[in-house]
Amino acid sequence: MPSELATGADRLPLPSTLTAAQQFAMDKVASGPRGELIAPFVPLLRAPELMTRLQLVGEYLRFGAGLSPHLTELVILIVARRWDQDYEWGHHVPLARAAGLGEDVITAIRDGGTITGPDDVQAVWRMVSELEYRHGVSDSTFEAAIEAVGDDGVVEVIATVGYYTTLAMTMNAARTPVPDDYERLPAR
Repeated sequence: MPSELATGADRLPLPSTLTAAQQFAMDKVASGPRGELIAPFVPLLRAPELMTRLQLVGEYLRFGAGLSPHLTELVILIVARRWDQDYEWGHHVPLARAAGLGEDVITAIRDGGTITGPDDVQAVWRMVSELEYRHGVSDSTFEAAIEAVGDDGVVEVIATVGYYTTLAMTMNAARTPVPDDYERLPAR
């Protein structure tokens, strides 16, 4: 992201006082698997009903979907790189490693390298790339993705792209701060 867009103060920090609806939404996130209100949801708290519904989609995609965790993390990292979103990258790189996503794959995503990794990773990565850059998916790519993750997995991949794109755009526009200890993306 160009520096003039990325620099500056957090535009939508946690409000100093919360409305009842905001407090309810914050409590809803904290009572789920995340355990607390984390950065992507802070700017969304301005629209508490939207935040609640949106975070439930994310909760399903991260903690309830059938897609293998290494593939979920793959999709998240691809989206984070596409949007130059340091918070998502820094939050999910350790999760991707823990889920077994290869360091060669992580490095290739970070550096804009060639699609690499096992067949399932390549199939999902290719599908996500075509969606993002061609705004559609070729028959051969779609068939490879179906073979790798099944019909339901393909739908979950597509939904994961959309969900994390929404979070990335929101945090980029809000200039959501990134913790100092997070791994960051190199500038392009």
